Amino acid sequence: MTAGCDSRFDARPNGLDRLDDLPQNGNVGQNGNVGVQAVAGGSALDQRLRDLINAEGLRGDPSLGRQLPSINDPLAQLGMRLFFTKSLGGDNDTACASCHHPAFGGGDALALPVGTHANVPDLLGPGRHFLDGPPPVPRNSPTVFNLGLWDRGLFWDSRVESLGGEPGQNGAASGIRTPDVALGAADIDAGETLAEAQARFPVTSVEEMRGVTFEAGSSNNAVRSHLAARLGNFGVGQGELPTNAWVAEFRAAFNEPAARAEELVTYSNIALAMGEYERSMTFTTTPWNRYVAGDLGAISEQAKQGAEIFFRPANQGGAGCASCHSGDTFTDEQHHVLGFPQIGPGKGDGNNGTDDFGRARETGNADERWHFRTPSLLNVALTAPYGHAGAYASLNDVLAHYNNPDGRVDNYFDDAEWCDQPQFQGVAGCEQLYPDGRQHTNRAINQLEREQQAGTHNLSRRINLNGNRRAAVVAFLRTLTDECAADPTCRSAWIPPTDGGPDGNQLVPTGQDGAPLQ
Repeated sequence: MTAGCDSRFDARPNGLDRLDDLPQNGNVGQNGNVGVQAVAGGSALDQRLRDLINAEGLRGDPSLGRQLPSINDPLAQLGMRLFFTKSLGGDNDTACASCHHPAFGGGDALALPVGTHANVPDLLGPGRHFLDGPPPVPRNSPTVFNLGLWDRGLFWDSRVESLGGEPGQNGAASGIRTPDVALGAADIDAGETLAEAQARFPVTSVEEMRGVTFEAGSSNNAVRSHLAARLGNFGVGQGELPTNAWVAEFRAAFNEPAARAEELVTYSNIALAMGEYERSMTFTTTPWNRYVAGDLGAISEQAKQGAEIFFRPANQGGAGCASCHSGDTFTDEQHHVLGFPQIGPGKGDGNNGTDDFGRARETGNADERWHFRTPSLLNVALTAPYGHAGAYASLNDVLAHYNNPDGRVDNYFDDAEWCDQPQFQGVAGCEQLYPDGRQHTNRAINQLEREQQAGTHNLSRRINLNGNRRAAVVAFLRTLTDECAADPTCRSAWIPPTDGGPDGNQLVPTGQDGAPLQ
């Protein structure tokens, strides 16, 4: 569970009196009739929401019933140090936290990440640039907050995935498939949780952490073994870190005071510790959580109206958002095509290699091209920009896309809207950075429309998210923010002391203004 803190996140914008196209005086039954049914101490709107909450089977807190570590556990503490060390970057310049920092909701506040070869390695968020051109990482950094709540898969394409997807198991029960093995096969080295399995891969990516020259041409396992040897000060990594107290840290965390470095400082143990740190970042204490539990004053009237739009199906006057963003985690953990703008270098797909086929890259199924995993909406107000390529700067932009995907995409590329994001402002020739983006996105839009026409897509073609309705849904989404996640003092428990760490190579991040990130 999260650490407690006294501050509270204010998710109560000014309310609206009413919204169009929704029943205002009662709840809609299965036959579409409206009837008045008040609740004690609540309004008719509260009663309608209670009916929707019950229909969705919501409890408010998705961490209930799960065994999750505390940030104070020894392995999580070791994992935090590992997450923040640049020594796991091949060139000693990039840490996991370079793209996944608590101050940015577990992401990096950039459309496209800048991992290795950054202009200023310790500068995170806006102002961090790749030295040799536009950012080379093709997908937006997903948040690591609430990583322990995922059961099916991690990454935008679920290339690390549970073979069973059992609820509450975080991937362990039936084995975990990773990119190191064939589709459908269990990776015997993956570990016991999706978080642990995921921690094995950013260090192997040239653009994210590995760099161009470190173990060039070597296998993923060779990269991992070299990094473990670097931290353990043995074998091929001996002497690479002038300051090195990692063996003592591992012995304390694993309670193995006499263990040999070669046996203890393995990449499997590195991934285990980092996975436990990530799984400790459970931020689910939200105003919406309190509302579901019965505190009718926990969210504003505008947010309540937004919640009704969110949960009510499109054919009943709502937007049907919960058809994909379902349950207390607000995700079905499935993959869908939405036609969000494709900017960035792509993943090598298409005729010129600048497209990204999403889930189809893993399955080989052409029907899954441009399908990406449904993100959780918990703490979504903290994780802008949005989409698999970070194309949309605000929640309002995202909702406008759902309202009119093809029209929104046309406007996006007509106006080269990526250039309005801080990451791209002032970049020479910004408008010409992604000349293939429109055609790639249009193919995804066509796929979306085919699925809608066939009735196989959850997104209705008749959705109405204009004006006040959109503002109300944004107000609701802001109630999904954990108070601790939004409070620098509270979330500081997940940021290590600025003492250099066990190797003197700890990331001590600053923002564009030079102030330390908190």
